[in-house]
Amino acid sequence: MLTLHHLERSRSQRVLWLLEELEVPYEIVRYQRDPKTVLAPPELKKIHPLGKSPVITDGDVTIAESGAILEYLVEHHGTGRLAPAVGTPERLRYEYFMHYAEGSLMPPLLVAFICSRVKSAPLPFFVKPVARKIADGVSAQFVDPNVKTHVAFLEAELGKSQWFAGDQLTAADIQMSYPVEALLSRGPQGLEMPRLRAFLERARERPAYQRALAKGGPAGVV
Repeated sequence: MLTLHHLERSRSQRVLWLLEELEVPYEIVRYQRDPKTVLAPPELKKIHPLGKSPVITDGDVTIAESGAILEYLVEHHGTGRLAPAVGTPERLRYEYFMHYAEGSLMPPLLVAFICSRVKSAPLPFFVKPVARKIADGVSAQFVDPNVKTHVAFLEAELGKSQWFAGDQLTAADIQMSYPVEALLSRGPQGLEMPRLRAFLERARERPAYQRALAKGGPAGVV
């Protein structure tokens, strides 16, 4: 039996969504974050040495990293669904966004998250102003310009088709859903993102997405 080791408010939500789209029989083992550190619990290290989620087990196979998991599920359980045909322009876009999501888009959003944590951390009063100044400087000089560049790129891409790899939902859209959630919650204030918001609304309206929410809990990002 295929098992998803699911951490609340994490990248494993998109694995759960894909499993629901493919209607693959699976079991779910849920894990809660540490309320103080928001880190994954140590129990996950029993499944994979890095102790992170998502992780799936499929018989004797254990796979970590959401992109690798999604590709595995589409290849072994997809029966041709949720991936464009090999050799088509849509396939090239599919493969690009499967890797772009974590390789290019998430790094500045992760830095944004770290900066926000630094600014809200319980630091000594004489350290806090310095920490805030450094975090604000990183945001202004690195995070915000990079995020604006990504937003412009993604808005243009979604102007070509309603999904990232064409007119049909693919696993690339599921892979992109987490960074888009992060982008809308961590991006610079006042940044217009109408097509990205519409993309996320289309995703949320899908019955499989709603089933994934019911089974896995809120899809918010950490």
